[in-house]
Amino acid sequence: MSLSGVGLHSGNRVSMTFLPAPPNSGIRFRRVDLEGHPEIEARVENVVETNRSTTLAKGNVRIHTVEHVLATFAGYGIDNAVVELDANEPPIADGSAREYCRLIQESGVVPQEERREPYRLTAPIELEMGETLMTLFPDEGFKISCTSADRKGRFTQFYQVELSPKTWEKELAHARTFCFFEEIEYLIKNGLIKGGGLENAVVIRDDAVLTTEPLRYAEEFVRHKILDIVGDLSLLGRPLQAHLVAVKPSHAANCELVRRVAAQIRKPVVAAQTFAPPPPPPPARSGSLEEAAAAQEGAVDIYGLMGLLPHRYPFIMVDRVLKLEGNRIVAVKNVTINEPYFQGHFPGHPIMPGVLQLEAMAQVAGIVMLRRAESGGQIAYFMAAEDVKWRKPVVQGDVLVIEVELTKMRGKIGRAKGVCKVQGEVVSEAEVTFMMREA
Repeated sequence: MSLSGVGLHSGNRVSMTFLPAPPNSGIRFRRVDLEGHPEIEARVENVVETNRSTTLAKGNVRIHTVEHVLATFAGYGIDNAVVELDANEPPIADGSAREYCRLIQESGVVPQEERREPYRLTAPIELEMGETLMTLFPDEGFKISCTSADRKGRFTQFYQVELSPKTWEKELAHARTFCFFEEIEYLIKNGLIKGGGLENAVVIRDDAVLTTEPLRYAEEFVRHKILDIVGDLSLLGRPLQAHLVAVKPSHAANCELVRRVAAQIRKPVVAAQTFAPPPPPPPARSGSLEEAAAAQEGAVDIYGLMGLLPHRYPFIMVDRVLKLEGNRIVAVKNVTINEPYFQGHFPGHPIMPGVLQLEAMAQVAGIVMLRRAESGGQIAYFMAAEDVKWRKPVVQGDVLVIEVELTKMRGKIGRAKGVCKVQGEVVSEAEVTFMMREA
């Protein structure tokens, strides 16, 4: 089923089509206007912006304002679908999910034989972010109790609902997006709401409500906040059994809550690994790159690396060398939530600092330099970095693949080209220069 219109924030004309998808494929957005028709999975790992809406991205491909579409699928219990778009934002329609529901109603929903795997929360999760307070409790179903208000306490509303296809369609789907009049100037200056108007949003000015029709619910504003929550929480990638109590929710807080639920899901796996019997001790390493490379066809594990690089925790940015051939090297860094820099960069939205990606390239390039030097007792000192580009955030759970090629070596000075990739997509790159010196 298809729908055309304009995007709320971009103002672009767009046609959107809902397509069926095979079991266990999840919800995916497909850009049919771009070469190769790239797809973005509706997972919290792909969230890159949460300013007034939720934006997904992979590489340079972006989809803005996905929350209303995702809420529609989650509300009807749809696990697998493809959303085709010929622009970067779904049509806003009337500012609610009503038109999206019409597409689902006209198309129909087909049960699939594969088992659904909902996640039942095992322990409460609390989140405080700015003015937002959220607490998630274990529950048999999916219930949301929400209070919304602006900073001045105007139009404070409360609503509670247990989500099902029936309550979604009747109690939430018709609630329209809204904003306060004094926010409009800020939104316009920041390149937002280019497609906004009273036909697709409600505007609150002082005590007046500006709209082309009467409010659809007495608590329409808080119900729309719940609609957004349903969409954002679906980025977990599976149904959730929990009761959420939220005060002044936001897209940023919603997505951070999803990350914390995902961390709870992973916790038993981590615990199992922690208490598993330790692996047999590795064989002694001499620290020779040639010996380590010969042992595993160019691979060097962390023990071999520590015999080569002077770096130690928390500043060693390479976990393993996968391949070393001539002047080319490929290495990996597993970016985990335990990285110490995540505590401050940034709380609530942890990403790997770009300068540490540059350091990872430098360390990998240093390994090639040391190999070419063919003598011990030397260190490759970082001298310069040029043409540095950071293209996409690197987050916890990513595997950073570092590819470096030594392009020039003259005496004790070397130059290399480095690229960092995640899932085959370039996230950063640079040209680095080194000098060999005695340790």
